Amino acid sequence: MSSQNDQADVTQTKQSKAPTSAYKIGLIMEQTRLVAADYRNTTGNALPVTAELARFDAVDKLHLKKVSQDEGVDALDPEDANVRYQIKGRVIFKGGKARQKLGQLNLESDWNQLLMVIYDADYQPSEIYKIDRKIIEQELENTQKDKRGSMTVAKYKAIGALVWAADS
Repeated sequence: MSSQNDQADVTQTKQSKAPTSAYKIGLIMEQTRLVAADYRNTTGNALPVTAELARFDAVDKLHLKKVSQDEGVDALDPEDANVRYQIKGRVIFKGGKARQKLGQLNLESDWNQLLMVIYDADYQPSEIYKIDRKIIEQELENTQKDKRGSMTVAKYKAIGALVWAADS
């Protein structure tokens, strides 16, 4: 019986879609955080929403200009268009892996700064780090490469600068 009701709710939701312009993106992102946290708590699996949340939060918290057409460049500094950001996010779950990695960087694109957004288990941003691409490339040359060609979150923190924190 519940399955039929759930299916009816889904069907009704699909049929009553409002135009995209009727939605407030900030509200949708907050709802996404709640759904992702509930899903993780219920299933033990994470929904793949961190990348989009990271782009949204970095642009919002640091007052950047979002870029949508340029592959690998997510945002620009509004005062200096030569500063181009690639944005990555990572959720840190309690009891998770000790050596958590950041997703693979797009080294083929034209960004020059990385923004790493760190989330708590409720998908709320706790810190944002800024790391210069040249420093990252030097570290990658000096570090034993893994399959994904990435470094640990701790390493990025060590070579980067904290530019935003939730408690500040």
